[in-house]
Amino acid sequence: MSSDGTLSIGELAARAGTTVKTVRFYSDQGLLPEVARSSGGHRRYAPEALTRLRTIRSLRALDVPVPEIGHVLDSGDGLEDVVARRLDDIGGQLAALRWREAALRALQESEPGQLAERLELIGSVSVPPDTSAIAHYWRRLLPARLSARLRSAVTEAAVPQPPADPTTDQVLAFARVHALATAATDHCLASHRPLTEAHPDLLYDGLHEAHRLVEAAVRAGRAPGPGEALDCYAAAYARAAGTRDTPAFRRALAARLAAADHPVMRRYWHLAGKLTPGLTLGAADTWLRAALARTTATD
Repeated sequence: MSSDGTLSIGELAARAGTTVKTVRFYSDQGLLPEVARSSGGHRRYAPEALTRLRTIRSLRALDVPVPEIGHVLDSGDGLEDVVARRLDDIGGQLAALRWREAALRALQESEPGQLAERLELIGSVSVPPDTSAIAHYWRRLLPARLSARLRSAVTEAAVPQPPADPTTDQVLAFARVHALATAATDHCLASHRPLTEAHPDLLYDGLHEAHRLVEAAVRAGRAPGPGEALDCYAAAYARAAGTRDTPAFRRALAARLAAADHPVMRRYWHLAGKLTPGLTLGAADTWLRAALARTTATD
């Protein structure tokens, strides 16, 4: 240390246990301001530069980007914010690694003749997986006159989220749902669009309540049959159609729903069930349709 208390670049590097090259790099990046130059043009640093340098090195050891370190040091952002951001970043990286590991295992466990098909299927999904294509599929599938509120609620409930720590079966299930959604053309959408009445908001509000009631029935171990959930379900269709819920209406509704049943949607909900904790919308609706079919068959 010189008589004025400043440190040379070599002294600063030695006290911090690093190299002159490292100190020079951080200095050139503006993270370690020099306070003066010697008569020979060498950099001089204030004593507090040592603490600043140690902070920089600690943050870099945690992989905090250099520009962010500069922002933290100059603006006074708390270290708590830096730690929170890094945890979020690391969480995303770990999720991507877990997905890649499960995807590779799905390929490794392929039966003879499956590898090429699985590779194409899994390779079409981004890492980490993105649900935007599936959400777009549902926005196109739902009735055009459905309110934004219900369109958003149904889409959120219908789109399966990729698990944070997926099994190989879940990787394949998500990839197949993604492939189904991205392959849907306007023509095939028309063929498996859900049955809709003249007033879709009335219908979907009622279906939401019916599905909620089904969850309670399923948890209680009840088989599909008469009860509050079925009454709510049939009433929703009747209100949306502008008519009354009568035995004749229920028989006609059961026939219409059976005719509208489509293998694409059955497959969608089968795959979604592997990804969704609890009851999917599709499973709830299947329970209700079965209840309607059973009760109308005995009328």
